Amino acid sequence: MSRETPDHHDADLVLRVYEMRREAVMRESRTAISRDFWPKSYDDLLAISKPDHPHNAAFRQVATYWEMVYGLVRHHIVHGDYFMENNGEGMYLYAKVAPYLEQYRKDFSPTSFRSAEYVAKNTAEGRRLFEMFTARVAKVLAAK
Repeated sequence: MSRETPDHHDADLVLRVYEMRREAVMRESRTAISRDFWPKSYDDLLAISKPDHPHNAAFRQVATYWEMVYGLVRHHIVHGDYFMENNGEGMYLYAKVAPYLEQYRKDFSPTSFRSAEYVAKNTAEGRRLFEMFTARVAKVLAAK
């Protein structure tokens, strides 16, 4: 990032992204994916990607939403760490799919989750959140 500190344009984008997350269908989709999607294998990730899966639309909406907003960081449109301080929820989904991502990209979509991967690797806050959510996902999966 060429700028060291965020400015009012970054703040405006963060607020606009938050407003979009509040939309009713988006809120339902986020709830469904957070609550019901716990892939224990690559097959679980592949299953939700199929059009006949009950949560396919929610998965597509949430995954593409976070890819869109994390793309703002990847393309240096917004200050990365500031943005991630306020938009970490997508790292939760990324932590769920990351163990299976290499195979998913090979079989299904080579560009899937590339913006989420970017923020998880290239921003300090993204790395912190990804580590935190990876541990949380492992704990939940161990209990299931």
